[in-house]
This record gives sequence, C-alpha cells and structure tokens, in this order.
Amino acid sequence: MIFVIPKVVQVVPGEQYQVYIYFEDGHIKLYDMRELINKGGVFEPLKDRETFQNRMTVLNDTLAWDLDGNRDPSACVDLDPICLYEKGTDVQDPLKQVL
Repeated sequence: MIFVIPKVVQVVPGEQYQVYIYFEDGHIKLYDMRELINKGGVFEPLKDRETFQNRMTVLNDTLAWDLDGNRDPSACVDLDPICLYEKGTDVQDPLKQVL
C-alpha cells in the first residue's frame, strides 16, 4: 500500500478563523483554527486577525503563516497536511460564488 501525503496548493481565509484549503487532488476542506489559536504557544500571533489573514500562505506544501515575511519554511508556523485533510470538512469551492 502506498501512502501519499496530500499537498496543499491554495489557502483562503474564511470567517471566524476558518481556512478554506485547496488540495492537489481537487478536494476543498474547511478547517477551523479557533481551538489551536486559543491554545496559544506558537499560534499566539494568529490571534491578531490581520496576521491570521495576511500572513497565511502555502509553504512546505501545507497551510502556513509566514510571520517574519521572508518566506523561510523553517521560520513559519505550519500544520500537518494529513491532519488538515482528515479533520477538515469537505466543502464546495467558495470562490465560485465570487466569480
């Protein structure tokens, strides 16, 4: 059996610290970050809504926040793509409503 780690190709901030995550296989997941943000620690900077929305990106093939603005994968806050894929809720593409 071959196990493939899902790759994130795009992320879009949603309401109330949620994130729409687009995977290479075509799945779109909605992931709620509130619980992690409330735990603090490395996620503490994400409590600032502007940081949460404007520093969100894809690094290391997963959802990440480029907190220092240097696109350094070793200096970002990122999440395990397997966790995002398995725990995220399948949704329709929210950007289709905008286009």
